[in-house]
Amino acid sequence: MLRKRITNHNMDDADLFSGMDAIILCGGLGTRLRSAISDRPKVLAPFGNETFLDILVGSLKNAGFRRFILCTGYMKDQIARHFASRHDISVVFSEEVEPLGTGGALKNAKPHINSSTFLVLNGDSICNIRYPDFYRFHREHGSVVSLALVTKNDTGDYGNVTVDASSRISSFKEKVPGASRSLVNAGIYFMEHDIFSFFPDKTRFSLENDVFPRLVGERCAGFIIDSELIDIGTPDRYQMALQKIQGGT
Repeated sequence: MLRKRITNHNMDDADLFSGMDAIILCGGLGTRLRSAISDRPKVLAPFGNETFLDILVGSLKNAGFRRFILCTGYMKDQIARHFASRHDISVVFSEEVEPLGTGGALKNAKPHINSSTFLVLNGDSICNIRYPDFYRFHREHGSVVSLALVTKNDTGDYGNVTVDASSRISSFKEKVPGASRSLVNAGIYFMEHDIFSFFPDKTRFSLENDVFPRLVGERCAGFIIDSELIDIGTPDRYQMALQKIQGGT
């Protein structure tokens, strides 16, 4: 069952992440999903008695993460209320007054980040990943940032990535129209605090367009996983995610 596989981690590895921050990017406007969900931010899309964000946080908690920084913007008060009664984890909110993009949101969260290495995730996608294996890969490669990569057939809506024989990322192109089967960015990253030295001197910008291409050849590695990337970015994908996560296919 996919729901179980997503949250199935070896608890012997849990202490790896007990002191590490997990930063979830939750500030997107969710414009493409509005026809299906318009009364809440897309990360709070319902999945039975849970929300998508509950499932994502639950998978990270099961992996050993205990401190979460939620980068919120659109309908941010709903997310704050949703987590107000959670006492099993520590939740910090990094709030945007206006949309900052993925890079701007992370830059805005910098004062809240306590750990030198931290995990960053998109809040509208999930896949089955062994975080201890990914973390060890990140450390072994001495990367400033390591990206989780999956193979997809229709890749036009994702960042297309190529890697060399040593798993270093050799090219990164965001959302190439008409692209066929290739490795894509899964939106899950281990980063070192040094990443901020590669950020542009502006408030609003994108990790995918403005930061990652600058890091090609600069201690930037790709961790390839054999897993399906599930996202809820459009009504069709949301319905597919409901079937896969709730239905266990």
